Amino acid sequence: MNSSKHFIIHVTFLAIVLIVFIWSVIKPSSYLDWLAEVSPGIVAIIVVVCIYNKFRFTTISYFIIALLSILTFIGGHYTYSEVPLFNWIKEEFNLQRNHYDRFGHFLKGLLTIVIREILIRKTPLTKGAWLTGISISILLAIASLYEIIEWLSTRISKGSKGAKDFLGMQGDRWDAQWDMFLALLGSMITLLLLTKLHDKFLRRLNK
Repeated sequence: MNSSKHFIIHVTFLAIVLIVFIWSVIKPSSYLDWLAEVSPGIVAIIVVVCIYNKFRFTTISYFIIALLSILTFIGGHYTYSEVPLFNWIKEEFNLQRNHYDRFGHFLKGLLTIVIREILIRKTPLTKGAWLTGISISILLAIASLYEIIEWLSTRISKGSKGAKDFLGMQGDRWDAQWDMFLALLGSMITLLLLTKLHDKFLRRLNK
């Protein structure tokens, strides 16, 4: 696949993300909570667009960034604890909570591929155990930082409804630990399933 076809695919990803972003900002559950939830996605999109000509990721990495951004925009629109599909799953299967937040943290494991790509292309690390271990460690550090930011939001806002929606604990005192565990599990499964595919994209990029 030549560079022009890759460019068209990348622009298509961006267009889809922007459409979902525009939808998410129209009458969200709470604009304050929306801003808190979508900020990581907005920052990620701005960064990858600004560096596109200097550092072009593989198409699989752009797909992952687009997917995770869309997940944050959906969560920001409804709040993570009130996404309709997962409310339906909660009621249909008599679950104790809406699991969209947990689902999102599990899928954040996909970000390990993006981290792996940056390490391969910008550091002396080569493919192997060290690359895998450091990629997972950085993903866990990001997941932990996100949990700290969530905790700080509740301290600063003194337990306001917006802060509680952002935190999304839904009465589970082990919510932060579950989120980090699911991110770890997601990253391990991601590397098991997608490493060979990612390597193919890297080889195409080098050509």
